[in-house]
Amino acid sequence: MKRLDRLILSEMIGPWAFGVAIFTVLIMAGSFLFELTRYITDGINPLLVGQLTALLMPGIMVKTFPMAVLLSGLLSFGRLSGDSEIVALKAAGVSVGRIMWPVAAFGLAVSFLTFCTNEQVVPLTTQEAVGLKKRFEADLKGKTAQEMSQAVYKDGKLVASFWAADFDFSKRTLSRVIVTVYGSDQLPTYYIFVEELEYTSEKRWVVRGGGSMTSADAKSLVKFGSAQPTEMPDLDATPEELLAKALRDLDALPMKEMGRQIEKLRKSPDMTAGLRSQIANLEFGYWNKIALPLAALVFSLVGAPLGIRSHRVPASAGFWQAVIIILAYLVLANVMSISAQGGRVPAFAASFLPIVIGLTLAGYLVHRRNT
Repeated sequence: MKRLDRLILSEMIGPWAFGVAIFTVLIMAGSFLFELTRYITDGINPLLVGQLTALLMPGIMVKTFPMAVLLSGLLSFGRLSGDSEIVALKAAGVSVGRIMWPVAAFGLAVSFLTFCTNEQVVPLTTQEAVGLKKRFEADLKGKTAQEMSQAVYKDGKLVASFWAADFDFSKRTLSRVIVTVYGSDQLPTYYIFVEELEYTSEKRWVVRGGGSMTSADAKSLVKFGSAQPTEMPDLDATPEELLAKALRDLDALPMKEMGRQIEKLRKSPDMTAGLRSQIANLEFGYWNKIALPLAALVFSLVGAPLGIRSHRVPASAGFWQAVIIILAYLVLANVMSISAQGGRVPAFAASFLPIVIGLTLAGYLVHRRNT
């Protein structure tokens, strides 16, 4: 590593850490402060609220990592240009394009960190946070139930529908389950009540607490224990798949699980408008798992050339430029997200269009600063 690279990297790391801290606090305050303080004033143990805060933090930080790169580029290059070090480098024959190499390397490193954190840490903490919020609501309102329904098809025909009064992802259980079994004529043949279904390590749902089975003509009633009736089809959905149906926050699912969900939903014989919307939402979330980390690379290459300024521009201009650019990026990303979920724009294009626009802008800025 050359002295130039060390100089630029040492300038960027400090402002980046500062940016992560300040953006994380701002987003946490803007998104969750009211909810967290309400839990405390309603009597939830402050230590548990602190635990929820810690669980929410990784999901916020993966979004602030790229934002902080932009602020880092603006501040560090604002300082370098303010002290005429950029002028000195250019006078020594170093082009702006060469100066951007360590900037791009730093952006790629943050992209890698963001991707790994988003895949390995955020799904686990988000799922834990969902469970903890449910526990809080149970303590405050006495309501724990999260209804869940799932249809089971075989050879394109509906063979059963499952409805559960409560789905507990943390325990991987469905409680008070009613199963409607359909015959070849697509009419109900049995109604089965199961006290609890538990998803075991053998990757199958097993009966807990027994239940009863009633024929559709109400002429027979059979009670059973832990043995699943042969008339009851297996529920072919994992807890993660059921969670995907219930969650709006796609942070809770890693890419591999999203891809599996998308493939399975595409094979569904009952392709309703709601199902198409769910697929589009998952596809946008899937590609966004890559697009979000790449924003760090884009912001690094946009922020650094923008930070090269004249002596008459105040240092605080970097903060305002960062805020305006991040706001524009978020607006564009949200518009693309809504368009993708509505089926107006392919999910792949909606995820990566902000990245393409950002890289084009970065190329223009580097070229302009180099001339």
